[in-house]
Amino acid sequence: MAALSQTVGKLDGASRLPLYQQLQRALRQAIETRVLGPDDALPPERDLATEFSVSRITVRKAIDGLVSEGLLVRRQGSGTFVRARVEKNFSKLTSFSEDMRARGRTPRSVWLRKAAGTVTPEEALTLRASPGTPVYRFHRIRFADDAPMSLEYATILASCLPSLDAVDSSLYIALERAGNRPVRALQRLRAVLFTAEQAELLQAQEKDAGLLVERLGFLSDGRTAEFTQSYYRGDIYDFVAELSSTT
Repeated sequence: MAALSQTVGKLDGASRLPLYQQLQRALRQAIETRVLGPDDALPPERDLATEFSVSRITVRKAIDGLVSEGLLVRRQGSGTFVRARVEKNFSKLTSFSEDMRARGRTPRSVWLRKAAGTVTPEEALTLRASPGTPVYRFHRIRFADDAPMSLEYATILASCLPSLDAVDSSLYIALERAGNRPVRALQRLRAVLFTAEQAELLQAQEKDAGLLVERLGFLSDGRTAEFTQSYYRGDIYDFVAELSSTT
């Protein structure tokens, strides 16, 4: 790869803009123009300092800002990399694990809560269930390659699973094994701002922009099986849908 300074230009020592902000702008431009592509490693700090004729403290401050913006990610023992965005097809009913594996990434979960209970009045209305209907609740942080991607809060009708412990890593695999994997879903997407608790769990900042996806899943016989709320990091996820005209 050619030197970054040859592509984005040298820094201007006479500018009123601090050098670290100029370097941030230069690196941001390199990312936006795909000079540095998703998952590309950033040159070492000492190389960037030499190339742009600045101190390593200036380089570190510039990189810290881009990490905070979500454009870069530090991987312990490996270096700093351009954060890859994930495209989620909004028109296909797939699980998080399936999406990540299809992109060559390793999914995992950290459980926040697994519990049995009965539907709340709101859940009863959403799931079209009678008061007192048993449900299982699964709350977790979803990771890809050790990077936190989303918070997931799922409520599943207990009749769709043999037990609470039937779910190990993939909820949809467990439902499929039980013969109750949803085949159709209604999904709603809206923008949200992360609370302090959500931001801490996702390694983001309070009031960072996020995407909330609410999904109501249906079985082949039309019964509801799941109601899931997933909070995605807005700096990582893009939702896409294929549209076609009707005649």
